[in-house]
Amino acid sequence: MYSASFIFEPGTYDERFHTLDALIEEAALATPGYLGAETWRSPDGERVNATYFWETEESLRAFSVHPSHLEAKSQYTRWYKGFHIVISQVLHSYGDGTILHITPNQRKRA
Repeated sequence: MYSASFIFEPGTYDERFHTLDALIEEAALATPGYLGAETWRSPDGERVNATYFWETEESLRAFSVHPSHLEAKSQYTRWYKGFHIVISQVLHSYGDGTILHITPNQRKRA
């Protein structure tokens, strides 16, 4: 399993942003191997972390070259003050079983 964390500082969004954002979400949902996403905002609201989860690195790559995603990437300065992306391989995932999550709970309850 892989994750792609898109960490960004929001700027001003326009109609084209909202259109592309919806198209990108549709593209992610339509990409085989897409597992889901979660978004976090810093306490001061200055930064957002949208993390997308994928079954394989190939599925993540397939999404990354979707035309709507490429268009948004080429125009990011219109909508974001800045960004940073972290691609990670999920090696382990566990919890006490009370919080459902996109990643599997690999720990057995005692």
